[in-house]
Amino acid sequence: MTITAPARTQSGLGHPVVVGIDPSLTGTGIASSNGWCEVVGYKRARAKDPGITQLPHPERLAAMRHILDTVFYSLGAPQLVVMELPAHSRSGGGAHERGWFWWQLYSQIHNHQIPIGLLTPNQRALYATGKGTAAKGAVIDAVTRRWPDWTTEGNDNAADAVALMAAGRDWLGAPITDMPKTHRAALDKATWPTLPGATR
Repeated sequence: MTITAPARTQSGLGHPVVVGIDPSLTGTGIASSNGWCEVVGYKRARAKDPGITQLPHPERLAAMRHILDTVFYSLGAPQLVVMELPAHSRSGGGAHERGWFWWQLYSQIHNHQIPIGLLTPNQRALYATGKGTAAKGAVIDAVTRRWPDWTTEGNDNAADAVALMAAGRDWLGAPITDMPKTHRAALDKATWPTLPGATR
């Protein structure tokens, strides 16, 4: 299992640094307003290797902690982190592990006194596309068009993280690009921290 932290750039200096996170054990999307985005998570070394939710419990816990540490390390010291809330309607295996990962990540960020904004999947899609029920492909296309400096390589996890980051910058009164009113309605529905200097 190889997990690497994202490369850092220094673009966007003078503006608040915001990081968007789309949490996932197999592909956490991370995007910084400093100009980078990355996807980190558990990858099978070989096709026949078990998925993370099929590992023996000690190995599973070690793998999840490694992903958690890698994601948290990559954040740096932003003024705001914007996380996507879990999709409670999501079915399938791994719900137990996904819940652990989300709360552990939230806890680490909170314990380091980094303010956290929270958007639901529908709010994130609304901000990116103007439609809360937009499909993954539509979000990827919108992110590529509106925020071309962030290279997502067509990965929906990275695109989601960019949209979350951009929403946070917008909420702070320093939008990366002008957004239509229909899109910005997502900001009013999201959960934001009490943060001095916020304009909304």
